[in-house]
Amino acid sequence: MRNEADFTSFAEANAIRLRQIAYLMCRDWHLAQDLTQTTLTKMYLAWNRLARQSHDPFGYARKVLLNTLLDHKRLRSSSELTVDQLPDRAEQGGDPTAERLTLLDALEQLPRRDRAIVLLRYWEDQSVESTAEILGLSTSVVKSQSMRALAVLRRHLGDRTLLGGADGDTSATDPRLGAPTGSRTRS
Repeated sequence: MRNEADFTSFAEANAIRLRQIAYLMCRDWHLAQDLTQTTLTKMYLAWNRLARQSHDPFGYARKVLLNTLLDHKRLRSSSELTVDQLPDRAEQGGDPTAERLTLLDALEQLPRRDRAIVLLRYWEDQSVESTAEILGLSTSVVKSQSMRALAVLRRHLGDRTLLGGADGDTSATDPRLGAPTGSRTRS
């Protein structure tokens, strides 16, 4: 059975990574911090049960985080303003910060589930099966939605093909984004 010291070690080791995932999903550092704290609270309450069931603590925390975010967005206030057109894109010039912000803006245009699929598959480098399990979806939904989401991202990004070429090759993500790179041999 895990004890409180084990939980403290887990929280200290994984809080930053969880907060980064939350930020990529919601694009708000304050909300990301709140979501991380809520996730860690839920983890603390379930800590002994997780030990008895031999769950991977980080995998479970990531699933709790994504579910917490999706629940939060379902309950969002009606005071948010949506726009029909994207803001002007930054000019292509090789500025990695501008490209990162452009990609984050494009990610924000995706529905939350599609964004979660893209982030898990291409940022966290999860397999289709793992992504499906984390989000409670079938593998076919993960495959089809990830391809549709990548197509939407490519349309938003225009000529910038940060997430693979026009032929659908997603063998690497842009190293300027700090995302994993490597072959995408898992399906």
